[in-house]
Amino acid sequence: MNTLVSLLIPTYNGGSLWSDVLKGIAVQDLTFYRKIVVDSGSTDQTVDLALKEGFEVKQIPASTFNHGATRQMMVDLAAGSDICIFLTQDAIPTTEQSLSNLVKAFDDPKVALAYGRQLPHVNAGLLETHARLFNYPAQSYSRSFDDRLQFGFKVFFCSNSFSAYRVSALKNMGGFSSDSIMGEDAIASAKLLMNGHKLAYVAGATVNHSHTYSFLAEFRRYFDTRVFHEQNKWLIETYGKPTGEGLKYVKSELSYVAERDRFQLFSVFRSLSGKWLGYTFGKFYKLIPRFILKHVSMNKGYWTSS
Repeated sequence: MNTLVSLLIPTYNGGSLWSDVLKGIAVQDLTFYRKIVVDSGSTDQTVDLALKEGFEVKQIPASTFNHGATRQMMVDLAAGSDICIFLTQDAIPTTEQSLSNLVKAFDDPKVALAYGRQLPHVNAGLLETHARLFNYPAQSYSRSFDDRLQFGFKVFFCSNSFSAYRVSALKNMGGFSSDSIMGEDAIASAKLLMNGHKLAYVAGATVNHSHTYSFLAEFRRYFDTRVFHEQNKWLIETYGKPTGEGLKYVKSELSYVAERDRFQLFSVFRSLSGKWLGYTFGKFYKLIPRFILKHVSMNKGYWTSS
């Protein structure tokens, strides 16, 4: 029996990178059951380009976008699919086999979630490059719930920027969470592991995907990260605290940059300061008026709709 695979992409003003993403998708050696875009009010050519490439497009108001709820909407729209692949509008497949290599992970019937390797964009700086090399190694692996004893909080790490789910397992788990500010992928991964499934990291499935963040952007990202941790304390209770992995990342980043361009160490400290301040401030989000939350959060729409 053929496995029905659908490709799902949330979009909003994809810009020039969106064209590159579509070109990368067009040459994939995988046949898609459905190709669906849910667009949150783009004012550029994002929707037109998607339609031209054969995507079904559903448009929603930007104020209603939610990382979990919108992705669950896409899974529901792709009813009948066995596997759903998620991409973001700036994740560019690097080879013709990028998506099919990801799907091969599901040859193991215990695998319910697979995610691929994210490589930095061609013009990425040192910090963005290090982030991708640290989080997305060259070796594939799989994880089960028992591996939490060795890897702790890191065991359920994944990214819906480039991932795939076995729909039956996702459905049995209850689907994506809609009440968390972010981290719908982490919540799904953690629950799937708890349900006895496996997570696969596929280093041979690759996309170019990286970001350059300002001090303010880092503050907002890590503010939201702390809100996510406060909202989902069960993750820490079940898997342990993420602090050890954070310290390893800091040491690795300092070493990586110092070896290549010591003048950029200032950028590292600026980035770390933004992250630390945002993460610290986020602990007190329940005490902060909503109109202020909209300014200090990266996911502004969450505070409008929640």
